[in-house]
Amino acid sequence: MVKHFAVIGCPIAHSLSPVMHNAGYKALDLAADYQKFQVSPEDLGEAVLGLKALGFSGWNVTVPHKEAILPFLDELTEEARRAGAVNTVKVHKGRLIGHNTDGSGFVRSLQEHMELGEGKKIVLLGAGGAAKGIAMALAPFGVLLCIMNRTPERGAELVEKIREWGGQARQEVWGRGEWLTQADCVIQTTSLGLKKEDYPFSLEGIHPGTLVVDIIFNPWETPFLQSAKVLGCKIVNGMDMLLYQGVNAWEFWLEDKAPVESMRKALHQALAQV
Repeated sequence: MVKHFAVIGCPIAHSLSPVMHNAGYKALDLAADYQKFQVSPEDLGEAVLGLKALGFSGWNVTVPHKEAILPFLDELTEEARRAGAVNTVKVHKGRLIGHNTDGSGFVRSLQEHMELGEGKKIVLLGAGGAAKGIAMALAPFGVLLCIMNRTPERGAELVEKIREWGGQARQEVWGRGEWLTQADCVIQTTSLGLKKEDYPFSLEGIHPGTLVVDIIFNPWETPFLQSAKVLGCKIVNGMDMLLYQGVNAWEFWLEDKAPVESMRKALHQALAQV
């Protein structure tokens, strides 16, 4: 019997999730398919009921529905409760279980480049939904999270939330400062760079060898990453975050190991054509 999966969002045409998941099904010769559906905010409730009625085994959720979908679900995993948002839904014995793999996917990608633990200082640029998911996934590792946001009030809210969940966090002033010489890792979580625009402030003074991450993957190297590379930093874009949030969703749905390299190859090929 064929299993059906999907991603819902608005807009959704740009999503590479079907490419990644369908390549994985093909690699393991699984009877499954993955589709994408444009769902406007006012139709979200009907879409959830429709996917369940049509026999879908699960689906991913992207903007703007990650928080709005919560009232339509029967149960949330701890990861979803922490994040206050859902990007993955599983249908289990007729119940809709909401999960979040954004943060865990990012952590899994980050661990390919650095060891996480007490004593590590990680700077988060931004305090929006992406930063929140990443911060809540990093908090249990005992790292010190330094939050910098253009709107200080939002930064303060994120610091408070991290501390409520037992993490270590403090707020830094948006812009250059001593943090540049102290950070083990700097993570850019805002949309700045999507249009290839320069970053509002320079990374001049950053310690060479610092890991600098931008969660944007198209363009492949934002001006932010390009400047970090010139300064001798190790740079990583958001491709592996996209990959591993998909891998973690796969493993949540199918309770088996995903074919990571097949999914990675499909993503790289798709982006090369964009």
